Amino acid sequence: MERKQLMKEFKERFNYEGERVFFSPGRINLIGEHTDYNGGKVFPCAITMGTYGVVKARKDNKVHAYSGNFPEVDTIVFNIQDLAFKKEDNWTNYVKGMMKYIQEQVGELPHGFDLYVYGTIPNGASLSSSASLELLTGVIVHDLYNLDISRLDLVKLGMRTENEFLGLNSGILDQFAVGMAVKGYAMLLDTNTLSYEQVPVDLPHHKIVIMNSMTRRELVDSEYNTRREQCEAALEQLQEVVDVSSLGELTEETFEKYKHVIKDDVLMRRARHAVYESARTDRAAEALKAGELDLFGKYMNESHISLDEDYEVTIEATDLLARSAWKEPGVIGARMTGGGFGGCCIAIVENDEVKSFVENVGSGFNEKIGHEAEFYIAETADGAKEWVDNE
Repeated sequence: MERKQLMKEFKERFNYEGERVFFSPGRINLIGEHTDYNGGKVFPCAITMGTYGVVKARKDNKVHAYSGNFPEVDTIVFNIQDLAFKKEDNWTNYVKGMMKYIQEQVGELPHGFDLYVYGTIPNGASLSSSASLELLTGVIVHDLYNLDISRLDLVKLGMRTENEFLGLNSGILDQFAVGMAVKGYAMLLDTNTLSYEQVPVDLPHHKIVIMNSMTRRELVDSEYNTRREQCEAALEQLQEVVDVSSLGELTEETFEKYKHVIKDDVLMRRARHAVYESARTDRAAEALKAGELDLFGKYMNESHISLDEDYEVTIEATDLLARSAWKEPGVIGARMTGGGFGGCCIAIVENDEVKSFVENVGSGFNEKIGHEAEFYIAETADGAKEWVDNE
């Protein structure tokens, strides 16, 4: 997206020039799915697909917000002193939630602003468009009002917006990746302690290919919250015999020793995924650091199988993409990424095989599912920030 085009679209909407431009990335999770709310390890990186925002301060207490992605919605107007959730306020509830919790922390903001937003993340693709918008809002508000609030606090307020304002019991993975990312790196994050390590994503002979099933998933209306409840129920039973506060604290050996106390097979499988996936993520990050890409791919494949069989968050379309990818020449590994129930998969593919990979996986998908998948090359990005003129 060109800065000049964004400024032009702001002016067409608001009839005057915008002042500042911001960008907030989307994210992929290389491995470590549904472990964040279980206190386990995750391994995400930010990508160059994301959300742009052009902003100019107003003199009153109103926010006028318009999305170039939803022109049928028109401009939505709200008062910064009235930030209650309203269904009719559509996508701006993400903006309102962030502003509500920021004001709770730093006090009432002095004025509103006009905001033009344009996102390049496909809707419902599991590439974290919601966290991208939340952190875009957080960085805009932080910079516009010169607030004394840390980036980590903005990340936490993004998660709070999801959990409390919008009612989705997700963990901190998405907001942390979007807010704290560094271009060229993935983050090995311990979601229990929030300690993290930046690990280089050095793939000179390979590309990370995003495979979009074009099957939109709605996490709030799905079984996402149910998975969290199931894990919490399994944890409660394990806590009768093991002193832990989260599934992520358990080793595979300890889990195997005590899993018999989980009386329900479904709960046992949910917990097994959380425990094994966290450990697998740790090992995968070590493999990537050591340049053992084939081993990293093996862990990706194992992750997908666990998500399919133990956690049951794949659907036919995403499972087909991953398993089709495994059969193609030059593929190191492939797995579902994101919350599941639709969305995207990722694959690591040798540079020379990318074209045939896309053709073969795409044609097989279309033949079986009845519509086309989309494919994108993932490039890493920095976390949410102002887009300055020389970038």
